[in-house]
Amino acid sequence: MTRTCRWGIMATGLIADTFVKDLATAGLPVAAAGSRSPGKAEAFAAAHGIPRAHGSYEALAADPDVDVIYIATPHPFHAGCARIALEAGKHVLVEKPFAMNAREARGIAALAEAKGLFAMEAMWTRFLPHMIRLREILAEGTLGTIRSLRADHSQALPEDPGHRLNKMELGGGALLDLGIYPVSFALDVLGMPQEIKAVARFKETGADAEVAAVMRHGSGALSHLICASDTAGPNTAQIIGDKAVLELDAIWYAPCRMRVVAHDGTVLETFDTLPEGRGMQFQALAVQEAILAGRRSSRRSGHRDRRLADILPGEKAGLHLVSPPFPRLGGGPSGATPEGECRGRGRRPSHRAARSGG
Repeated sequence: MTRTCRWGIMATGLIADTFVKDLATAGLPVAAAGSRSPGKAEAFAAAHGIPRAHGSYEALAADPDVDVIYIATPHPFHAGCARIALEAGKHVLVEKPFAMNAREARGIAALAEAKGLFAMEAMWTRFLPHMIRLREILAEGTLGTIRSLRADHSQALPEDPGHRLNKMELGGGALLDLGIYPVSFALDVLGMPQEIKAVARFKETGADAEVAAVMRHGSGALSHLICASDTAGPNTAQIIGDKAVLELDAIWYAPCRMRVVAHDGTVLETFDTLPEGRGMQFQALAVQEAILAGRRSSRRSGHRDRRLADILPGEKAGLHLVSPPFPRLGGGPSGATPEGECRGRGRRPSHRAARSGG
């Protein structure tokens, strides 16, 4: 392998487009793109100046000029597509959520370990400059004892019942798509929860439209988390200590400004360095650094991917309905094969499995 990792892009949707643009800001090469549709692969490659386009995920994984594959398929197909890449000897960066349940996550991790390959969830927020400074502030004790954390991720997203966000069989719902950010943030700051309470309201498709959760962590601190896919919210976050509060402006999980404010109102520190692009290049650089150093995970990620896979499905399964119950949709044929489905690599989740994590 060269001293620069050569990327392959598996699936060609919006998140893949954003990721490739950010790779370009860091000068990181993309060697190939792959889609189940040859036409989509060719159009994506042409739009981004990518040398090769593959009409199947297997062909992308077999490309000798690809070192690491970014998996940008819909949620239920992450595990199967990660397996395709790992079996072909490729490192993987898997979009969020890492898997639909803990069993799938452990399977990906075990295969990567057996193959001696790198595997990580694409929780790019952890690698942003303001998050690095945030961890330093916490380590310095500026906030004192942490009492609570609050984070919101609410957006007004498409209401089309056929959109992947609203389809149970595609892992739809606010929690897996949006709530993963505040849940991950809470784990990074406060560690694994000892208790979780959550309520939700649902769309007619059965997908959760809004989730509110409180988690109690080992220190006794509470995290207050909210996500919604049909209502735009403030998208801010706060970490509250007994000495000061760390305030993150909108959009807190992307490059943003933040400040540390003492309880008497004194501003102790501000951070307003905003990088170019969406900020996904910092994650990619960390992946490259780890791979070239022979590590199987990033120092800033570790085993959090599998811990999230333990929490999110359980939280989703334990949601209490706070709006009138809607009839569950049947599992009739959906017509076109979704971009990202990896046939022959595990069963297609049922509505129930997609909701509960299987």
